[in-house]
Amino acid sequence: MRWFRLVLALAPRAAVRPGLAADLLRVAWRFRARDWWRRLPFLPLPPSEYVRWRMYTAYGDEEAVPPAEDVIRYARWIGRQR
Repeated sequence: MRWFRLVLALAPRAAVRPGLAADLLRVAWRFRARDWWRRLPFLPLPPSEYVRWRMYTAYGDEEAVPPAEDVIRYARWIGRQR
């Protein structure tokens, strides 16, 4: 549920700024699981182990959910790396 709240916080910002929306989609695509089309539910979602590891290394807690501002900052950084 906490991840859903993050998505709800990011959606209006992405709707207002198409460049941010593209950066967020680029980040989501980078985090997808390999061979995601071979496993149910056939969605490009990241592996839960990977997400837990990323949250632990970034925030010191496997169950952490990043603030929307951190996600936006990271997405913009990825967008500038292209």
